Amino acid sequence: MALKIVDLSQEIFQGMSIFPMHQKTFIMTNMTYEENMKETGSKTLGFSARNLLISEHCGTHSDGISEFKENALTIDKMSLDYFFGSAICLDLSSVTYPNYIEVKDLKKALEKSKQDIRKNDIVLLYTGHYDRFYNTVNYQKQYTGLSYEAAKFLAESGVINIGVDAPAIDLTPDDINFSGHMICAEYDITNTENLCNLDKLVNKRFLYIGLPLKIRDGSGSPIRAIAVLEE
Repeated sequence: MALKIVDLSQEIFQGMSIFPMHQKTFIMTNMTYEENMKETGSKTLGFSARNLLISEHCGTHSDGISEFKENALTIDKMSLDYFFGSAICLDLSSVTYPNYIEVKDLKKALEKSKQDIRKNDIVLLYTGHYDRFYNTVNYQKQYTGLSYEAAKFLAESGVINIGVDAPAIDLTPDDINFSGHMICAEYDITNTENLCNLDKLVNKRFLYIGLPLKIRDGSGSPIRAIAVLEE
Protein backbone atom coordinates (compact mmCIF):
# COMPACT_ATOMS: atom_id res chain seq x y z
CA MET A 1 0.00 0.00 0.00
CA ALA A 2 1.44 3.36 -1.08
CA LEU A 3 0.95 6.39 1.16
CA LYS A 4 0.78 10.04 0.16
CA ILE A 5 1.49 12.96 2.50
CA VAL A 6 -0.14 16.37 2.02
CA ASP A 7 1.48 19.26 3.87
CA LEU A 8 -1.22 21.40 5.51
CA SER A 9 1.09 23.92 7.20
CA GLN A 10 1.91 27.52 6.40
CA GLU A 11 5.47 28.80 6.60
CA ILE A 12 6.79 30.62 9.67
CA PHE A 13 8.83 33.66 8.68
CA GLN A 14 9.44 37.26 9.68
CA GLY A 15 6.69 39.34 8.11
CA MET A 16 4.18 36.48 8.04
CA SER A 17 0.50 37.22 8.45
CA ILE A 18 -0.53 37.25 12.13
CA PHE A 19 -3.94 37.65 13.77
CA PRO A 20 -3.95 41.29 14.98
CA MET A 21 -4.05 40.52 18.73
CA HIS A 22 -0.96 38.30 18.63
CA GLN A 23 2.80 38.89 18.71
CA LYS A 24 4.41 39.51 15.33
CA THR A 25 7.11 37.05 14.28
CA PHE A 26 10.75 38.09 14.61
CA ILE A 27 13.69 35.91 13.54
CA MET A 28 17.23 36.90 14.54
CA THR A 29 20.63 35.39 13.89
CA ASN A 30 21.99 33.80 17.05
CA MET A 31 25.33 32.70 15.65
CA THR A 32 26.95 32.46 12.21
CA TYR A 33 29.23 29.63 11.11
CA GLU A 34 32.22 31.94 11.44
CA GLU A 35 31.26 33.20 14.91
CA ASN A 36 30.78 29.66 16.12
CA MET A 37 34.13 28.46 14.75
CA LYS A 38 35.84 31.38 16.46
CA GLU A 39 34.15 30.49 19.77
CA THR A 40 34.85 26.75 19.61
CA GLY A 41 38.29 27.06 18.04
CA SER A 42 37.35 24.61 15.31
CA LYS A 43 39.05 25.05 11.94
CA THR A 44 36.82 22.54 10.16
CA LEU A 45 33.18 22.93 11.16
CA GLY A 46 30.91 25.75 12.30
CA PHE A 47 27.30 25.76 13.47
CA SER A 48 24.60 28.25 12.51
CA ALA A 49 21.49 29.01 14.61
CA ARG A 50 18.71 31.57 14.78
CA ASN A 51 16.40 32.84 17.54
CA LEU A 52 12.62 32.93 17.14
CA LEU A 53 10.20 35.33 18.82
CA ILE A 54 6.77 33.97 17.94
CA SER A 55 3.23 33.78 19.27
CA GLU A 56 1.83 30.47 20.49
CA HIS A 57 -0.84 31.19 17.86
CA CYS A 58 1.34 32.03 14.88
CA GLY A 59 0.80 30.36 11.53
CA THR A 60 -0.79 26.94 11.44
CA HIS A 61 -1.59 26.24 15.08
CA SER A 62 -3.95 24.53 17.50
CA ASP A 63 -5.52 26.12 20.55
CA GLY A 64 -5.19 24.89 24.07
CA ILE A 65 -8.65 24.81 25.64
CA SER A 66 -7.25 27.19 28.25
CA GLU A 67 -7.00 29.95 25.64
CA PHE A 68 -10.75 30.51 25.78
CA LYS A 69 -11.73 28.81 29.05
CA GLU A 70 -10.30 29.56 32.49
CA ASN A 71 -8.85 26.67 34.49
CA ALA A 72 -9.11 24.35 31.46
CA LEU A 73 -6.47 22.12 29.88
CA THR A 74 -3.36 23.85 28.58
CA ILE A 75 -1.77 22.59 25.37
CA ASP A 76 0.82 20.45 27.18
CA LYS A 77 -1.83 18.65 29.23
CA MET A 78 -4.21 17.84 26.39
CA SER A 79 -4.29 14.28 25.11
CA LEU A 80 -2.54 13.81 21.77
CA ASP A 81 -5.81 12.27 20.56
CA TYR A 82 -6.95 15.85 19.92
CA PHE A 83 -4.22 16.28 17.31
CA PHE A 84 -3.87 12.85 15.70
CA GLY A 85 -6.50 10.60 14.19
CA SER A 86 -9.09 9.92 11.53
CA ALA A 87 -10.29 13.02 9.71
CA ILE A 88 -12.51 14.22 6.91
CA CYS A 89 -12.48 17.44 4.89
CA LEU A 90 -15.73 19.15 3.89
CA ASP A 91 -16.13 21.65 1.06
CA LEU A 92 -17.64 24.90 2.38
CA SER A 93 -16.07 27.10 -0.30
CA SER A 94 -19.48 28.24 -1.52
CA VAL A 95 -20.05 30.02 1.82
CA THR A 96 -18.29 33.36 1.91
CA TYR A 97 -18.26 36.46 4.14
CA PRO A 98 -20.57 37.90 5.46
CA ASN A 99 -22.48 34.61 5.64
CA TYR A 100 -22.01 32.13 8.47
CA ILE A 101 -21.41 28.43 7.88
CA GLU A 102 -24.73 27.02 9.08
CA VAL A 103 -25.90 23.52 9.98
CA LYS A 104 -27.58 23.18 6.58
CA ASP A 105 -24.26 23.94 4.87
CA LEU A 106 -22.46 21.28 6.90
CA LYS A 107 -25.15 18.69 6.19
CA LYS A 108 -25.07 19.50 2.46
CA ALA A 109 -21.28 19.23 2.38
CA LEU A 110 -21.42 15.94 4.31
CA GLU A 111 -23.94 14.48 1.89
CA LYS A 112 -21.85 15.56 -1.09
CA SER A 113 -18.69 14.07 0.47
CA LYS A 114 -20.35 10.67 0.98
CA GLN A 115 -18.64 10.67 4.39
CA ASP A 116 -20.02 10.58 7.90
CA ILE A 117 -18.81 12.12 11.15
CA ARG A 118 -17.63 9.55 13.67
CA LYS A 119 -16.91 9.91 17.37
CA ASN A 120 -13.53 11.60 17.99
CA ASP A 121 -13.18 12.66 14.37
CA ILE A 122 -11.13 15.65 13.27
CA VAL A 123 -13.09 17.72 10.73
CA LEU A 124 -11.35 20.18 8.40
CA LEU A 125 -13.39 22.86 6.65
CA TYR A 126 -12.23 23.96 3.21
CA THR A 127 -13.49 27.53 2.76
CA GLY A 128 -11.04 28.57 0.03
CA HIS A 129 -9.96 31.61 2.05
CA TYR A 130 -6.28 30.62 1.97
CA ASP A 131 -6.39 30.08 -1.80
CA ARG A 132 -8.07 33.42 -2.41
CA PHE A 133 -6.26 35.75 0.00
CA TYR A 134 -3.04 34.31 1.45
CA ASN A 135 -0.12 36.73 1.11
CA THR A 136 -2.51 39.65 0.61
CA VAL A 137 -3.65 42.35 3.02
CA ASN A 138 -7.13 40.80 2.95
CA TYR A 139 -6.12 37.49 4.54
CA GLN A 140 -6.76 38.72 8.10
CA LYS A 141 -9.77 40.87 7.30
CA GLN A 142 -13.05 39.19 6.36
CA TYR A 143 -13.84 35.48 6.20
CA THR A 144 -16.70 33.13 6.94
CA GLY A 145 -16.92 31.08 10.10
CA LEU A 146 -19.15 28.75 12.05
CA SER A 147 -22.41 29.89 13.56
CA TYR A 148 -23.06 28.81 17.13
CA GLU A 149 -25.50 26.11 16.00
CA ALA A 150 -23.15 24.82 13.29
CA ALA A 151 -20.26 24.54 15.72
CA LYS A 152 -22.59 22.83 18.20
CA PHE A 153 -23.65 20.38 15.48
CA LEU A 154 -20.02 19.37 14.96
CA ALA A 155 -19.33 19.06 18.69
CA GLU A 156 -22.44 16.99 19.32
CA SER A 157 -21.53 14.78 16.36
CA GLY A 158 -18.36 13.81 18.22
CA VAL A 159 -15.78 16.10 16.61
CA ILE A 160 -12.79 16.87 18.87
CA ASN A 161 -10.82 19.21 16.59
CA ILE A 162 -12.28 21.64 14.02
CA GLY A 163 -9.78 22.86 11.43
CA VAL A 164 -10.06 25.68 8.90
CA ASP A 165 -7.99 27.33 6.13
CA ALA A 166 -8.51 30.81 7.60
CA PRO A 167 -7.17 32.74 10.62
CA ALA A 168 -10.10 31.63 12.84
CA ILE A 169 -13.09 29.29 12.91
CA ASP A 170 -15.31 32.30 13.74
CA LEU A 171 -16.84 34.72 11.25
CA THR A 172 -14.46 37.67 11.41
CA PRO A 173 -14.73 40.51 12.24
CA ASP A 174 -18.48 40.46 12.86
CA ASP A 175 -18.92 37.64 15.39
CA ILE A 176 -17.78 39.23 18.63
CA ASN A 177 -19.29 36.29 20.52
CA PHE A 178 -16.68 34.04 18.85
CA SER A 179 -19.26 31.30 18.38
CA GLY A 180 -16.88 28.57 17.25
CA HIS A 181 -14.55 29.11 20.18
CA MET A 182 -17.51 29.38 22.54
CA ILE A 183 -18.60 25.86 21.55
CA CYS A 184 -15.03 24.60 21.91
CA ALA A 185 -15.09 25.93 25.47
CA GLU A 186 -18.48 24.39 26.24
CA TYR A 187 -17.50 20.95 24.91
CA ASP A 188 -13.78 20.98 25.83
CA ILE A 189 -12.63 20.50 22.26
CA THR A 190 -10.00 22.31 20.22
CA ASN A 191 -9.64 24.00 16.86
CA THR A 192 -6.86 24.36 14.32
CA GLU A 193 -6.42 27.51 12.26
CA ASN A 194 -4.40 28.73 9.26
CA LEU A 195 -4.33 25.38 7.48
CA CYS A 196 -3.59 25.21 3.76
CA ASN A 197 -3.89 22.79 0.82
CA LEU A 198 -7.29 21.61 2.02
CA ASP A 199 -8.46 21.57 -1.62
CA LYS A 200 -6.41 18.36 -1.99
CA LEU A 201 -8.44 16.64 0.75
CA VAL A 202 -12.01 17.65 -0.06
CA ASN A 203 -14.54 14.81 0.40
CA LYS A 204 -11.87 12.36 1.59
CA ARG A 205 -11.16 10.47 4.81
CA PHE A 206 -7.51 10.38 5.88
CA LEU A 207 -5.13 10.24 8.81
CA TYR A 208 -4.49 13.71 10.23
CA ILE A 209 -1.39 14.55 12.27
CA GLY A 210 -0.87 18.01 13.74
CA LEU A 211 1.11 17.64 16.95
CA PRO A 212 1.72 20.71 19.14
CA LEU A 213 4.93 21.59 20.91
CA LYS A 214 4.91 20.59 24.57
CA ILE A 215 4.81 24.16 25.87
CA ARG A 216 4.32 24.23 29.61
CA ASP A 217 1.00 25.94 30.41
CA GLY A 218 0.69 26.87 26.74
CA SER A 219 -2.45 28.55 25.43
CA GLY A 220 -1.73 27.02 22.04
CA SER A 221 1.10 25.92 19.78
CA PRO A 222 2.30 26.14 16.19
CA ILE A 223 2.07 22.71 14.55
CA ARG A 224 3.32 20.90 11.45
CA ALA A 225 0.04 19.53 10.16
CA ILE A 226 -0.07 16.78 7.56
CA ALA A 227 -2.62 14.44 6.04
CA VAL A 228 -1.71 10.85 5.20
CA LEU A 229 -3.74 9.21 2.44
CA GLU A 230 -3.67 5.86 0.71
CA GLU A 231 -2.88 6.12 -2.99
